[in-house]
Amino acid sequence: QVQLVESGGGLVQVGDSLTLSCTFSGRTFTNYAMGWFRQAPGQEREFVAAVNWNGHKEINWDVRGRFSISRDNAKNTVSLQMNNLRPDDTAIYSCAAQNTIAVPTTRFEYDYWGPGTQVTVSS
Repeated sequence: QVQLVESGGGLVQVGDSLTLSCTFSGRTFTNYAMGWFRQAPGQEREFVAAVNWNGHKEINWDVRGRFSISRDNAKNTVSLQMNNLRPDDTAIYSCAAQNTIAVPTTRFEYDYWGPGTQVTVSS
């Protein structure tokens, strides 16, 4: 069974940077595409970024230029680097995994989810 655990969330100021990490276990990491999603209070869960086994990436236009995704296949981790954070980036950030060579960009395409980590950007 796939298990995902996020880390790196916290309270930051406007303009700060933060790196989230997600550790994958239970299956062969390189068989899985990995995604990051976020959900703000009262909002639906939205796609942030995703990367497949060989590094092909998709990033939400709303965060392009500020956020980047990367994976380390040797360490079974995927990271989300977030720069120039804004108050509207405040949300619970969750990583997700799906057994596919594609780069899924919707929450419906992912079978496995981590519990999430809170990111709060204070002005």
